[in-house]
Amino acid sequence: MRRTLFVLLIASLLTVTAAAADNHGPRVEDLAWMTGTWSGAMAQGGSLEENWAAPKNGSMAALVRGFSPDGTTNMIELISIEEENDSLVLRLKQWNPGMEPRTEYFQEFNLVESKDRMIMFENAGNAQFEKLGYSRPADDKFVISIEVGGQKIDLPLEAVK
Repeated sequence: MRRTLFVLLIASLLTVTAAAADNHGPRVEDLAWMTGTWSGAMAQGGSLEENWAAPKNGSMAALVRGFSPDGTTNMIELISIEEENDSLVLRLKQWNPGMEPRTEYFQEFNLVESKDRMIMFENAGNAQFEKLGYSRPADDKFVISIEVGGQKIDLPLEAVK
């Protein structure tokens, strides 16, 4: 009887430990669907290009370029998504031509929602947008979702081949 109780106790401890190990927060590796080069036209003219590197070692990054209607670069942006405190944090910084910073600080966003091929971040206090998100509704489609001043804006991009 004692041996049976001991075996049951060990088995239940192993089950609880395995379940706890599997119960982790979101991981950057879960965002591999964002990897690639995406481009699209902007509503006010010009275009936007996002180049997302594959996730690696708890982080991923993107280099973004904005182009004026005449084709000249009008903005460079660096985005980083990192695992922090069992969640994900997005930071971004933008520069004008000549690498003149638009702000002296990185804008920071905290994860608020993540599901299959969709992620949404919320302003952590110093960003120009209330929310910033990404989704991939089809293999060749990538959508940037922005909420600013209570207005929701979707920027559809397509895969660059």
